[in-house]
Amino acid sequence: MSQPQFQSATPLGIDQKPVRKPGTPWLPLVAGIAALGFLSGCTSPKADSPVAAVPTPVTVAVAKQETVATEVTAVGTAEPSAVIQVRSRVPGEVTKVALVEGGEVRQGDLLFEIDPRPYRNAVRQAEAAITRDTALLKQAEANLARDQAQLKSVQADAERFDELTKQGVASKSQRDQARSASDALLASLEADRAAIESARASIETDRSVADRASLELSYCELRSPVTGRAGNLLVHLGNLVSANSQTPLVIIHQVQPIWVSFGIPEEHLSVIRKTAPKDLLIRAGAQDNPTQTLNGTLSVIDNTVDASTGTIRLKATFANEARILWPGQFVNVTLTLGKLTNAVVVPAEAVQPGQHGPMVYVVKADQTVEPRTVTVGRDHGKKVIIEKGLAAGETVVTDGQLRLFPGAPIRAVSADQVESQKL
Repeated sequence: MSQPQFQSATPLGIDQKPVRKPGTPWLPLVAGIAALGFLSGCTSPKADSPVAAVPTPVTVAVAKQETVATEVTAVGTAEPSAVIQVRSRVPGEVTKVALVEGGEVRQGDLLFEIDPRPYRNAVRQAEAAITRDTALLKQAEANLARDQAQLKSVQADAERFDELTKQGVASKSQRDQARSASDALLASLEADRAAIESARASIETDRSVADRASLELSYCELRSPVTGRAGNLLVHLGNLVSANSQTPLVIIHQVQPIWVSFGIPEEHLSVIRKTAPKDLLIRAGAQDNPTQTLNGTLSVIDNTVDASTGTIRLKATFANEARILWPGQFVNVTLTLGKLTNAVVVPAEAVQPGQHGPMVYVVKADQTVEPRTVTVGRDHGKKVIIEKGLAAGETVVTDGQLRLFPGAPIRAVSADQVESQKL
């Protein structure tokens, strides 16, 4: 069978029709036209048809009204409640180091010992001087008693010679000798009394020297005046130390209790001054361990506002029984000044940066979202206070905001389902 022949040599267009020669069968021609129509249908675009948008999976939360504490947060510094620089009051050789470097010490514990032998000798010498002067005192008192007894006899003789002289029995020279003997004994009594006073003064001086020697001997043992933690040793065993040297032997920090110094804006000063310290709740925790916090009390309000920063320095005291805070450590401090009622709060992750400031995506009744600019207050734990722009009871998106746009449909799911979605 012969194949159908076409007269056109150009490519077949949409509007071109094949020309059948006389005698050519119709069946192949119809098949060609059908194939041409199929190819034309594959290359021609179809009319656009509306396609429903797929809801974006997000997590949501409802804005709530809560009573929130009015708090001020700051970064403070932990300070020891006492810093003791241990120095020797007497010169000498360090013969004993009783503390552990960097260890705990308790009040009254022996820290160092200075060679006590020279000071023990000084104590013995002072005690010997007291014994000697006490003996001299007793001797002076005995002399006084003897002279007082002799004076009575001599005075009696002088009176008798006076009578005898008047009667003409005794001469005037005998009377004068008796009077001279009496006057001499009176002078001797005065000398005895002076010797007694001198001995007593010497004893007092000796006792003072002895007390000083005993005190210096006690200084040979250096004991901790507080309970705290010792630092690095600055003077070691066998070193010679001088009295009140500028270099301490060791430095002890008292960390129980401990102080925390921090600054807050001066705008809160009036509230703090009007509130009793016991009514101000102060919490502090180390920055490397925020889960453990301590409650303290306000101890000191500085006497001036720092004009360069606009802050007032405060100091709080913490018991620190578990030694959570450490001197020199940076501390997160929260000062509670009061309570704010009916505050609108949402999870902090619901607030996103926007072109006109902080914003949230609010879920509408038709399960679509609209962006809304809000005024954000301070943080409240893992939540944040919304001061303006959002009402209690409205639903906001907390996760999945990167996939959203105004009017986007959403589907509320759990957090793990949102994380599994690819952007």
